[in-house]
Amino acid sequence: MSSFLSWLDYDAAARERAMRILSLFNVSESRDELGIGAIRDTIADRLFPGTSTIQTRLRYMLIVPWTYRLLEEQRVPAAKFAVRADQDERLLIKVLLATDEKRVFGREAGVKLKRLPSSVYWAGLGAWGIRRFSGSQSDYYRQIDQLYLSQGRRRKKEDEDSDPDPESNAWHPRLPTVPEGFPAQLDLQVTPDEASFLADRIGNSCKGSLLDWLVKHGKPDDCAEPWLHMQFANFPEPMRHLLQHARLFCDIVEGAARLYNVSLADLQIEQSKPTGNTFAEARRDEHESALEEWRERVDWAALKAWSLDDFWSETVERGHDITPGVRAFITAWLARLLDTEGLVRDDREARNLVRSREMKLKGSSSRFTNKEALGQWGGNSGTGRNNFRWGVARDFLVDLYPALGRS
Repeated sequence: MSSFLSWLDYDAAARERAMRILSLFNVSESRDELGIGAIRDTIADRLFPGTSTIQTRLRYMLIVPWTYRLLEEQRVPAAKFAVRADQDERLLIKVLLATDEKRVFGREAGVKLKRLPSSVYWAGLGAWGIRRFSGSQSDYYRQIDQLYLSQGRRRKKEDEDSDPDPESNAWHPRLPTVPEGFPAQLDLQVTPDEASFLADRIGNSCKGSLLDWLVKHGKPDDCAEPWLHMQFANFPEPMRHLLQHARLFCDIVEGAARLYNVSLADLQIEQSKPTGNTFAEARRDEHESALEEWRERVDWAALKAWSLDDFWSETVERGHDITPGVRAFITAWLARLLDTEGLVRDDREARNLVRSREMKLKGSSSRFTNKEALGQWGGNSGTGRNNFRWGVARDFLVDLYPALGRS
């Protein structure tokens, strides 16, 4: 039975006790408080196409189409397809949870998982050319009967020695064979044949990406950020150039996130006078220390030489809507950082930039103006270092390299 924690909003002391309990888990909220997600995702899509932050193991890129292909072979009709697919995916979760596999999708929630692997990997399957059906997952369910008719026509054309219709197959024709015993017997280890197929798909569908290069030439490296990879000097020049932009962008938004949290802690402390708020005081000290550590770590010479015009040419109109508002915020924030050399803790203009940006995005739900929203602040919002999905790509490569003969 899963547990959860809740409390009634009786008073500030009750909220503080609850926040203190939550802080023991040391979980950073992942919400995009300052609206920079479009820039982050644009860079991540160029570096590691087909990935998403909640993907786990590489073999799901095959498990999902295997599941659907078996249902297609059974000619499960559209009226029942979604229910059967849901049942089969939950069976797979149960099978994998009974193994010693690590990072199984749904490890915590088990068969009660609300978002199944198919929905998380659907976009990636399309990006890698494994999925040929061009619509959404729900479109696929609704149109499965028409797909069966197209497959019948395709087989007839093949019998007549005509060119088959590629649109009649939802999945790549060279999709590796479903493993023996599937789905009752399954693990997450990629086989050499499967690795060869996946590498081919990435090479054909993700040309020029860092993921493509790492699949072909990479060596295992458990570094925390892609610009720290041991082979960085050997990366293709366009990817090195993009990673240099990514590193500097990561640095400046980390500073903004830290100042945002300091500002919220200050506001909670101010509102709790004269009784005090030990939770907010502890979080303020934590973020102040982190802000100073960040300032000492930042490459200020590189930031001074950073061309935002070049950065925008690498990111704007590259697949995600990077609005004039977020561009104006990044431009103003960088200018303030350079003017203050990162001493933004008590800089009124810097604090106003962060405050105004959050208020513009959230309106009446802003934590700066909505007392209830401020009370729900967990103490550590959006402060994680952004590695642009390198962690997911790195885990995929850990699964892939041994099957390709690389230790």
